[in-house]
Amino acid sequence: MSRLIWIGLMLGASAVAQQGPTFYKDVLPLLQAHCQSCHRRGEIAPMAFTTYEEVKPYADAMKAAVASKRMPPWFADPRCGRFSNDPSLSDRQIQTIVKWAEAHAPRGNPKDAPPAPRYAEGWLIPQPDAVFTMPVPVDLPAHGDVEYTYEIVPTHFSEGRWVQMSEIRPSSREHVHHAVVYIRPPASTWLRDAPLGKPFTAGDMVDPKAHAEALATTSDMLLVYAPGSEPDRWPDGMAKYLPAGSDLIFQMHYTTNGHGTTDQTSIGVVFSKGKPMQRVLTLQLTNHSFVIPPRTDNYEVYERGTLPNDATLLSFFPHMHLRGKKFEYDIVKPNGEIEPLLKVNYHFHWQLSYKLAQPIPLKAGTVLQAVATFDNSDGNMHNPDPSQYVKWGGQTYEEMMVGFFDVAVPATTDKEEFFERKKGSPHPSASQLSGETLVISWIVRAWSGAR
Repeated sequence: MSRLIWIGLMLGASAVAQQGPTFYKDVLPLLQAHCQSCHRRGEIAPMAFTTYEEVKPYADAMKAAVASKRMPPWFADPRCGRFSNDPSLSDRQIQTIVKWAEAHAPRGNPKDAPPAPRYAEGWLIPQPDAVFTMPVPVDLPAHGDVEYTYEIVPTHFSEGRWVQMSEIRPSSREHVHHAVVYIRPPASTWLRDAPLGKPFTAGDMVDPKAHAEALATTSDMLLVYAPGSEPDRWPDGMAKYLPAGSDLIFQMHYTTNGHGTTDQTSIGVVFSKGKPMQRVLTLQLTNHSFVIPPRTDNYEVYERGTLPNDATLLSFFPHMHLRGKKFEYDIVKPNGEIEPLLKVNYHFHWQLSYKLAQPIPLKAGTVLQAVATFDNSDGNMHNPDPSQYVKWGGQTYEEMMVGFFDVAVPATTDKEEFFERKKGSPHPSASQLSGETLVISWIVRAWSGAR
């Protein structure tokens, strides 16, 4: 072999070795796994990241976003807990995108592209088995507060159904502060005097009892939606239960943004293929008696409660408003020691759920604690008015402290039965409770604006 040929081969090998990441081989798989659930047509992100032509103009922006860990959005402290829905990129994956952008976003060979994921059109979950839509669109003004709005949707199920996946889809996401879909069993008297087939508010209820009922319920939640939240996807063997003849009650909190429109929210559900072994219930730790002083940047609000029966802890969903700064869930041990389960740097515009990678079995009498930290200072760029004392309220310029969490219980246990403390079950000590609640509240005032 001549010296020139040998040098040419060595240079060629060196060029291959030094070749950086390309879109089709290295970047596209990361986008599919971590970004495309939002970054595709019809979803919440403002741009799609499914083709090279769509992605290349954003290469430098992507580099900055992943290097600073602003994207994919995830706000859990990595030193506390592990979560199955964590979309974060590893340091190596971040460097792949950074190097690709710095190399001027090379395309690479299209034959290196992985197969495109298959999505159900218009859904993040698989194609729903059933879709329930509010029967009448809600007219939304351009300005002002909008009272919580309800619509009742009968399921017409002749037998009970187990829901393994569910997803709420507002038709006007930019106007929906939150949506909750409640399960009203046929024996429930909740809102029985409310109108069917049209929107209504608590203010429409003339009877004081009916008005109060619109602000609180013991009904279980099928799903909660807030900006950035994701669908429920329960593993095989777990599901939520819709009794035969149940109604779904949509509770909508709308905000105005200078543009009037309408909203007609839907929920899609995927049924379990068989009867599961465990039923999923949504519980909460809520404190609605706080007052945040003006210009306070680290104001903490606590709430504690005990599990009345054994359960398996599955996931968390913290909720605050524009002054929300941090949120924490803990177990309080009998000796007073605190075991942190989740610590979140709260972001109002990305209200995420946090699903435990390994569910935690909890015994009856376990004390759970939620701690919310609020920033009512001038340094909070989202603060509506740092000069105000801030109390609990339904509008975004007010505040909430709600620590939702999901547990699994035997499939034969309903929510009311779960809260019946069995004779001889352990009770917490005074030092564990520190004067807080004795049981976890299951009257859902958190989303109603009740005071």
